[in-house]
Amino acid sequence: MEGVGLMKSFYQGKKVLVTGHTGFKGSWLCSILLEFGAEVCGIGLEPDTNPSLFHLLDLSNRLESHILDIRDLEAVKDIFDKFHPEIVIHLAAQPLVIDSYIKPVYTFEVNVLGTVNILECIRLNNCVKSFVNVTTDKVYENHEQEDYGYMETDRLNGYDPYSNSKSCSELVTDSYCKSFFGERDLAISTCRAGNVIGGGDFSENRIVPDCVKYTMNKQAIVVRNPNSVRPYQHVLEADMFYLMLAMKQYKDKAYAGNYNIGPEDGDCITTSQLCDLFCRFWDGAEWKAIDYQGPHEANYLKLNCSKAKSILQWQPRWHVDEAVKLTVEWSKAFADKENLKEITQRQILKYMEEQK
Repeated sequence: MEGVGLMKSFYQGKKVLVTGHTGFKGSWLCSILLEFGAEVCGIGLEPDTNPSLFHLLDLSNRLESHILDIRDLEAVKDIFDKFHPEIVIHLAAQPLVIDSYIKPVYTFEVNVLGTVNILECIRLNNCVKSFVNVTTDKVYENHEQEDYGYMETDRLNGYDPYSNSKSCSELVTDSYCKSFFGERDLAISTCRAGNVIGGGDFSENRIVPDCVKYTMNKQAIVVRNPNSVRPYQHVLEADMFYLMLAMKQYKDKAYAGNYNIGPEDGDCITTSQLCDLFCRFWDGAEWKAIDYQGPHEANYLKLNCSKAKSILQWQPRWHVDEAVKLTVEWSKAFADKENLKEITQRQILKYMEEQK
């Protein structure tokens, strides 16, 4: 991957707008940008968990934060007109598969119309030079094929409302590129990331937050799909990738495109294997499987990341055991009421140091 020192130099003083900055992945991303010395503006809803990583890291007092709904085009336009971002990273979404079955209209509104609104603001503001739309590994039409990693050329057709809305977000982005941005000094990419884990994720219906919650309550971790296979990676792997890509395409539009971002094949593991790792690093933790009859969720999902490796010279750095270990380290610090800004910064610096 591009040297982190070069990235830090590039982002120093850059005006970066992050949508979804109050979420788990957004809070880590903003923390990296602040470490790099960027001028950061965030658009997002109030965090939907209590506690939230955003508030634990006191990010509302460390960057320009706007609490608003990206479905409100006029409000979003006003932020763009006043901040004049050079780089936009779009994370805002309704991100949960199970919730998308409960709130399908809301999911499509946020994930599709929200993307339209961000692209429309970019269309109206020539200050933007680099845009990264973060989607998901679930955008592909999933045939549950073992030992096959989906490639960027495979068909987009997510099954559930969340996955499908993210497929639509990709199509909307492509349409704007073809219709409006052909002659602009603007580079646009979409990133399809695997499952990210790390400290500070308090979401419902996610396996690692469930591991933390049940263990802190001295209960056995309840696992609904122990045999599901997912590409797990630490949140810093994904966030650093977005920043590296945004920088590269800012300098050279030839790098713009669609990219998978995930771990090595050996880090695509079952939920039961992930829980075993968690229990290894957190003494006393244990898990049990339950009979689950809920909405459809993919059983097998894997990405082929050869395009990012060949074109961007990128390589994943932390294996899944290191990702789980660092997640447990952060979560234990939370349980012990330690300084979470310090441990977050320490893990960011550790990642940066290991990329030199």
